[in-house]
Amino acid sequence: MAASLPPTDTSTGSRERLSDVTRPFRFAVQAYRSSSAKEWTEVARRTEALGYSTLNIADHYIGDGPKLAGTGHRVQALAAIPAMAYAAAVTSTVRLGFRMLNVGYHLPAVLAKEIATIDVLSEGRLEIGIGAGWLVSEYEALGIPFGTPGERITLLEESIELITQACAGELVDVSGTFVYAGGYTGVPATVQAPRPPIMVGGGAPRILTYAGRVADIVSVNFNNRSGQVGSDSIATSTAEETLKKIGWVSEGAADRDRPPELEIGTYFLSVTGRSENTAESVSTRTGLAMDELVRFPHALVGEVGEIVEELQRRRELYGFSYITVGDANLEAFAPVVAVLAGT
Repeated sequence: MAASLPPTDTSTGSRERLSDVTRPFRFAVQAYRSSSAKEWTEVARRTEALGYSTLNIADHYIGDGPKLAGTGHRVQALAAIPAMAYAAAVTSTVRLGFRMLNVGYHLPAVLAKEIATIDVLSEGRLEIGIGAGWLVSEYEALGIPFGTPGERITLLEESIELITQACAGELVDVSGTFVYAGGYTGVPATVQAPRPPIMVGGGAPRILTYAGRVADIVSVNFNNRSGQVGSDSIATSTAEETLKKIGWVSEGAADRDRPPELEIGTYFLSVTGRSENTAESVSTRTGLAMDELVRFPHALVGEVGEIVEELQRRRELYGFSYITVGDANLEAFAPVVAVLAGT
């Protein structure tokens, strides 16, 4: 049986506010470092064995060179779609996700079929993380027009509509500003009905309001308006700024019977005595003093017990119950997963 997942928003009961819902913790690994079948198999199986809910991969294509230099982004060797199809074959219970697929890099109708196929091959373990894109240098390197934020979000909205129709085995009929598809039934219909859970994320008002309105999972992230990871990513993700982001999600979810699950990436992590990085090195990297670092929403530093308490505090304050860590900390973070997963 696949790892348990909160139900999608199909309830018809009394309406719940985002702040009213306390969901059980679950944890994901976002894998970057694998570059071979052996490495990818090992990380997938260790993620499963250690009790993580989900194995995620991002959607990046370029290696080292002038276009990547200065962006603050790392190299991802494996492409997302085939990597997750492979992971489905070498695991049996862990959920499989994308954090995030970039709609600007894919033909939406083809992407919908690829997504449905992975859900079928994994026997219903897929989570569809999907976003509007942000790394401008990668668009330039790939020869893809970047577009305005509004254009990229509109493409995202229309792509999700197509994916929703196709995964449900409905007659596809989408005629939007950027997406035109219709006159056929989506095949295969997904194992998860009416479709796999969708995760949408970002750090700005329009995208988070939209995510609150339609997504099963909302990823509260940096506002990467500069098109790269930088100091503004930290400045726009303080505790105060994160509460603003939760407000935008709540605004979008106001008319839903059950609000979405809230996810956040822990990009800066040091488990005392277990992680490669020390708390001091994380402080230096982020430019945050230690008292700021321990409360920074995208960081976790300290002993296992201290991290457990901090995650419980953040769930109460923000609503975050779904926590993603990088594969560099897969083993180091496992004791936290053992204590909190499902509670």
